[in-house]
Amino acid sequence: MSLSLFLIVLIAAFLHAAWNVLVKFNLDRFLALFLLQSLMGVMGIGMLLVFAFPSQSSLPFALVSGVLHTGYNLFLARSYRTGDLSVVYPVARGTAPLITLVASQIFAHDAVPPFAVIGIIALVAGIWLIALGPSKALRVDRTTLLFALGTSVFIGCYTIVDGLGGRASAAPSGYTAVVFILDGIFMMCTGVYLRGPAIFKAVQPFWRSGVVGAAASGSAYWIVIWAMSQAPIAMVAALRETSILFALGLSAKLLKEQLTVSRVAGGLLVVAGAMALRA
Repeated sequence: MSLSLFLIVLIAAFLHAAWNVLVKFNLDRFLALFLLQSLMGVMGIGMLLVFAFPSQSSLPFALVSGVLHTGYNLFLARSYRTGDLSVVYPVARGTAPLITLVASQIFAHDAVPPFAVIGIIALVAGIWLIALGPSKALRVDRTTLLFALGTSVFIGCYTIVDGLGGRASAAPSGYTAVVFILDGIFMMCTGVYLRGPAIFKAVQPFWRSGVVGAAASGSAYWIVIWAMSQAPIAMVAALRETSILFALGLSAKLLKEQLTVSRVAGGLLVVAGAMALRA
């Protein structure tokens, strides 16, 4: 992976971490995800006014991606309803890069150097160390664990689909725009079906925070889709999970959260894994 691409993906990871730490919603998780996806759909419409429309061959990928992202949002919201962040996050985000690594070998036939595979494994181990810590045990009911694992499967699947779709599109930015629009449409339909039309009134007071969160989250994934058209999908997918390292630093600096030995050790593993991806 070139240095410029490596740094660009790190910027995406920072954006993802920044909005998660800085943007606060006094909403349940499903409503927050509904607001973000809906606004990212609007963002996608704006992008199509600027960027070329993707090739027709990539549109089935975008459609499947929209379905997968909706499933991801539903499974994630359900996981957080009965599970703590410290359990759900490492299961979902820490498992997904391994799923992506295996799937990318089957469907994308990407050549991932052995040293990079070691880096991905080190990075995933670091995520688990940061998120769990010595006092965090995986005490969680079976249903929550299954939904968290399901979330990781959705992440791995939509990552592969969007990596392949971005490559087939001949216009990764335009492809990203279509994905955002479809995600927004599917999530709005799902939200109205589950919560009724009143869902729009429920999220309306938070639109300013939603715009900031959607811009940061959308920009982060936009970069990732573009990067996956330039480099092996599994390497980009793993590198974007360095967002947890940025979240750790921002939380310590702005939220005064304690840096434990296990978190520092996990951070060092994440750094080592990222460096292996750069090598």
